[in-house]
Amino acid sequence: MKQLKFLLIALFTFGAVSFGQAQTKIAHINSNELIEAMPEFQNARSQMNKLQNSYKSQIEDMYKELEEKRERYEAQVEEQTPEENERRVMDFQESQQRIMQFQQNAQEELDIKQEELLKPLLEQAKDAIEKVAEDKGYQYVLDSAEGGNVIVAEGYNLMSDVKKELGI
Repeated sequence: MKQLKFLLIALFTFGAVSFGQAQTKIAHINSNELIEAMPEFQNARSQMNKLQNSYKSQIEDMYKELEEKRERYEAQVEEQTPEENERRVMDFQESQQRIMQFQQNAQEELDIKQEELLKPLLEQAKDAIEKVAEDKGYQYVLDSAEGGNVIVAEGYNLMSDVKKELGI
């Protein structure tokens, strides 16, 4: 009986030690906060705002011209033939479609530009996170940014170490 007790205690102790040695180290970081803290992000944001404002201005000008056309057509509706009024309605609708197409193209170009500007930052942040995690012995790093699927982030936060790695 004593031998069985001793054997159980030895197995339990060995198991606890093995579990402690095999325990996975997990850390977390808010990737959005990290990216926004990078100096290059401010430059990317500035470029995006400039491009966005340019498109916004062009679209506003297009709508202003369309409104002027509408007012002109409405003022002249009595002076025109039904055929001419029908042509003007079609012209107005085509102008609306061109503006909507321009808006869609502008949004697509903004999305492409944003991806182009952020891709190097994301890669740089990822590389720094991986390096710090490896240096500190973390097997997993969870993203605690909104939508990152981390409910509780009370473990080790890599933010200061990764910022130091990036020189920010």
